[in-house]
Amino acid sequence: MAVYVYSIVGTTHLQRLDGLDGVGNPPSTLRTVHTEKLSAVVSDAPEELRPKRRDLAAHQAVQERLMADGTVLPLQFGFTTTDDDAVRAVLEDRTDEFTERLQALEGCAEYHLKAAQDEDALLRQILQESDEARRLNDEIRSGSSSPELPLALGELVSQEVQAREDQLAARVLDALRGFAREERSSQVTGNDFLSASFLVERDNEKSFLGAKRDLAKELGEDFDLRLIGPLPAYSFV
Repeated sequence: MAVYVYSIVGTTHLQRLDGLDGVGNPPSTLRTVHTEKLSAVVSDAPEELRPKRRDLAAHQAVQERLMADGTVLPLQFGFTTTDDDAVRAVLEDRTDEFTERLQALEGCAEYHLKAAQDEDALLRQILQESDEARRLNDEIRSGSSSPELPLALGELVSQEVQAREDQLAARVLDALRGFAREERSSQVTGNDFLSASFLVERDNEKSFLGAKRDLAKELGEDFDLRLIGPLPAYSFV
């Protein structure tokens, strides 16, 4: 039967799995696969595995329980392989890599930040600060019949939005990266101009959270900074 893999820890990790269920319906039983230096938490994989709420919660519960007792390499939801021997072979082949990564994540948690600016406020700012955008907008509002004006204004605004959002993203990262051991940026969606994960040492969490609060106050009410964490360090495995 295929094996579902949750996470990798050192063999000295407590690995307290009592009271936890694995993915699947009915829930699978959790177990560990060991090598000399590493252990993987696994279960039998259900025949049909989909990101349902119960299974996502079961996956996350394993990570959180393990995090409470030490450093974890959390795998993303849905990772499966053929059997326990295949898991053991990977642990043996990549012992040095996984051990180094566990050391890099020791004493840390992930925080994920998404940032957006109110679209209307950004457009107002562009019209106030860009002479060319203001001129084009005034001509259009005055009733000019030139069909090229709206297109020119749209292209100009699009360029301004991208440039300003790039500057804002850099500003946010600069304000927070000094409080994190590592950072990873990811693809933005919707109106966000930033999506980034920070690997933060537990002893530095208060400073990191304080810096985020200070930044939110500095940017003002037109900005939405959404911070989630502490999380398993999925982005840094």
